[in-house]
Amino acid sequence: MTTAPQELNQPILQFGTSRFLQAHVDLFVSQALAGTDGAGKALGGITVVQTTDRPDGAARIAALASGAAYPVRVRGIAHGERIDQTLECSSVKAAVQASVAWSALREAVAKHVQVIVSNTADRGYQLDAGDSAAALTSDTPPASFPAKLLVLLYGRWQTDHASTLTLLPCELIERNGEVLRDVVVALAHEWALEDTFAVWLRDHCVWANSLVDRIVSEAIEPVGAVAEPYALWAIERQPRLVLPCEHPAIVLTDDLASHERLKLFLLNAGHTFLAERWLKDARPADETVREAMADTALRAELEALWAEEILPVFEALGVLPEAQAYLVDVRERFENPFLNHRIADIAQNHAQKTQRRFGPIVEMAGEQLVGLVQPRLNAALP
Repeated sequence: MTTAPQELNQPILQFGTSRFLQAHVDLFVSQALAGTDGAGKALGGITVVQTTDRPDGAARIAALASGAAYPVRVRGIAHGERIDQTLECSSVKAAVQASVAWSALREAVAKHVQVIVSNTADRGYQLDAGDSAAALTSDTPPASFPAKLLVLLYGRWQTDHASTLTLLPCELIERNGEVLRDVVVALAHEWALEDTFAVWLRDHCVWANSLVDRIVSEAIEPVGAVAEPYALWAIERQPRLVLPCEHPAIVLTDDLASHERLKLFLLNAGHTFLAERWLKDARPADETVREAMADTALRAELEALWAEEILPVFEALGVLPEAQAYLVDVRERFENPFLNHRIADIAQNHAQKTQRRFGPIVEMAGEQLVGLVQPRLNAALP
């Protein structure tokens, strides 16, 4: 099922149909449109685009295109309170497969779209050798997401040089807006497009760096999701930035790195420490984070890691109160009675995660706190 071209006039265009987006960006916009949960203004509705032709995505697109609201079940602990509620999300007004409605999408971006959101797969920014400048005049979309974006933006540039267009990638890539911008600009040069277009891409379009954080543990079929109460969308402030909506979970910041550091050093490092102990101590194969937190000895070790090896780094940076407040949320998230977060899943690619999550903490401690002993972190590093 697809949406007729004349319906693709929403101000927000979203690449991706994932349950994460359904329970994060889409829900925020829905709440803003309805004026609920402290949300403020919204630009309007969302057009969702499936970038691939996978059958599971097609089923979601068909359900979203029906226009019916879908459920988001929020379950967990927030501020000491047990939460189990079902919300309705009604922000998605149109939904299409790129391969079916490419011409209509090109027209929508040229005339209507103010904000583009994306959350593509892990390899979403990778290019495809088969893509070429021939895509600029084709009714068929190119294969890769950056090439699709380039074609759409080229059409926008040809139609409207002046109006602001904000791109808000949500992929978990450091400085994701800048990374995506550089990939698209480089592709424009590779396709030998006009220099003035490349300048417009780099300097006129607003490529926002952002950090998203919410555990969305299950899908509800055919569309919908189960999510924890905690939610964050930290977006780096910059001139001409346009947000899809105002929402308590959306935080505009001049210091995105501080939000990334909190998540990496406390939440991600906590998960990786539990995985380290799970591997080293041959703990139960199906152990969950919640069960690990209920183990008195293991919980004490994790708390010691935070208190003795990580929080002193935040104190040296002058942001100890912020770290302590964030850690309160982390504990509640780890203890979520509804979430079966298997440590075996966290332990995948453990060596790389250990280096990526523990290494920066040890490195920053060496810069800020010479002599700080970090035995647990160092024992896990190669």
